[in-house]
Amino acid sequence: MKPIIELQHLSRSFEIKRQKIKAVDDVNLTLNEGEVVCLVGESGCGKTTTGKMIANLLAPTGGRILFRGKDINQMNSEDRRKHRMSVQMIHQDPYASLNPAHTIYDIISAPLRHHKITQDEKATYKRVIELLELVDLTPPEDLLDKFPHQLSGGQRQRVSVARAITVQPTYIVADEAVSMVDVSIRISLLKMMTRLKDKLGMSFLFITHDLALAKYFAWEGRIGVMYLGRLVEIAPSRQLVEQPQHPYTKVLLSAIPEADPERTRSKQRIELRSMDVPSLLRLPGGCSFHPRCPYFDGEKCENVVPELTYFTDSSAVACHPVQAQRQAELAHAPSGTRSGPEAGKYDRS
Repeated sequence: MKPIIELQHLSRSFEIKRQKIKAVDDVNLTLNEGEVVCLVGESGCGKTTTGKMIANLLAPTGGRILFRGKDINQMNSEDRRKHRMSVQMIHQDPYASLNPAHTIYDIISAPLRHHKITQDEKATYKRVIELLELVDLTPPEDLLDKFPHQLSGGQRQRVSVARAITVQPTYIVADEAVSMVDVSIRISLLKMMTRLKDKLGMSFLFITHDLALAKYFAWEGRIGVMYLGRLVEIAPSRQLVEQPQHPYTKVLLSAIPEADPERTRSKQRIELRSMDVPSLLRLPGGCSFHPRCPYFDGEKCENVVPELTYFTDSSAVACHPVQAQRQAELAHAPSGTRSGPEAGKYDRS
């Protein structure tokens, strides 16, 4: 796969009451062409801030974002225009992301006219109809003159998706795109986005706090887990679900209820050292998860920040005890086995 976007030591800080909060801290991530990557984690872990920086809605305070190998903050005007067209964002709240004073036709036709994608009003009308059909809003003619408040939450979010794909992007950042719609229609929205991915050849960065949704949407892609601004684990979805490595990932997976009540009751629960999430204003030293971690291993966990280390199975984890265990396994593995920050780049294809 060719990388579309590369995050290199990406950081973003905010100043609140004269105190600096690091919302995103030293994130390294490659987003490849044609794949789905899900970022999961608790509220406040930095996943939305990461998505906004990728979409160029926020500027990083440290590190770089490369779009097809070029730093987005050092692009010329033509490259900046291509990036703006290629990466679009679907926001969490369809109530706030659509202009309440504009009709559905106005909302979807505006980018077509602005970017001169269609040449006349007849072509614009035809394209708007096509886009509404692509997102399963049928019959589209019944919706053109309606305002956002006249639609259901699911319909509004489909309009948001239709607007995002007007400029034929190569990458979509979907920020909690189904969290504000009824549970009964979440799967239909995810199926629609999967179909768009396959039909239009788009890639997705799907941001969610719900690991069960991430499993469903990115089963053939990758899942990255964030905790207090740092990426603590990333792996192919099937592998992460079946063989989680970081203790925080294991805790998240153990909390997912099973469809079978017997399996839910017999599921092994992981006991945390503390239920309290540290404040971003007073982050602990070393590994930020160590005050809660059931694998806590003393001084190293308290004082040394674990680096995200890639292994030959395309997984990466930032945890001292897990890394020590993996290194011990590698010491007994056949020669030629690679590990380290660069290993994952060569093993993914």
